Amino acid sequence: MSGRVVSGRSFTVVVNPAADGAAAVHPLARRLRDAGADVAVEHTRSLAHAAELARAAAGAGRVALAVGGDGMAGAVGGALAGTGSVFGIVPAGRGNDFARQLAIPAAPDALAPLLLDGTPRAVDAIEANGVAVLGSVYAGVDAVAGRYANRSRLLRGSASYYAGALRAVLGWRPADYRVTVDGVEYRERGYTVVAANSGYYGFGRRIAPDARADDGLLDVVIVGDGPKTMFFSVMRELEDGRHVHRPQVRVVRGREVRIEAARELPYGADGELPGTLPVTVRVLPGALRILAP
Repeated sequence: MSGRVVSGRSFTVVVNPAADGAAAVHPLARRLRDAGADVAVEHTRSLAHAAELARAAAGAGRVALAVGGDGMAGAVGGALAGTGSVFGIVPAGRGNDFARQLAIPAAPDALAPLLLDGTPRAVDAIEANGVAVLGSVYAGVDAVAGRYANRSRLLRGSASYYAGALRAVLGWRPADYRVTVDGVEYRERGYTVVAANSGYYGFGRRIAPDARADDGLLDVVIVGDGPKTMFFSVMRELEDGRHVHRPQVRVVRGREVRIEAARELPYGADGELPGTLPVTVRVLPGALRILAP
């Protein structure tokens, strides 16, 4: 006998073959297979197809692994929210903000043991206009920046977001928001409103430094009006969360948030842009079973 411990888990790896994260599959799959795990790799055609693959894997008793960034994690995790099915994230995208919040490692040597032997952790999901997502929902200049970043063909990763943010801020007009948190209404004129399950968004920025993904609450961050130089300062302060101490920034906690604006604005979720305001965001306590530390 070899003495090798054979994993009792089987995995379906859900990966976009066009993404940079595809390269992360091979070393991880090799380590999982070396431990005796059954590993199937499925290539996606779209985020909707990724959700279908995740549901099929769960139906077969397999662990779905989302390989990519927050969009892929949101597609797979959102499809399995509330089902009791176990899934994992292989951080290999531009942002990886939800994985960062949960301290999920990217290196195959560190990630493989967690996937093989880790105990599933119950964490919250959120629902935005009826669609389950993971990290945060945001409406304002950051969603506009995300639109520019997603359309960029010359820049990748954080560089695309920095360029998109610069373009969005320079062209921004203050928006008049009505934000209702657990029935309490706030009227603000400003830059953005973020309903955060994860403390991170926008490629590692700590938009909600006190947010937890397992407390059954959303941290609602409202960045009010001020000079554009002020907002650029806020962007720098997002690196460590100091922005929440500014008088222009309000933080409220609650279970349900409705965000409305006096003009048409996009909202973003998990790095994608699903629609325009209004959006109603609800926390789904403990809806995810994820292999995380």
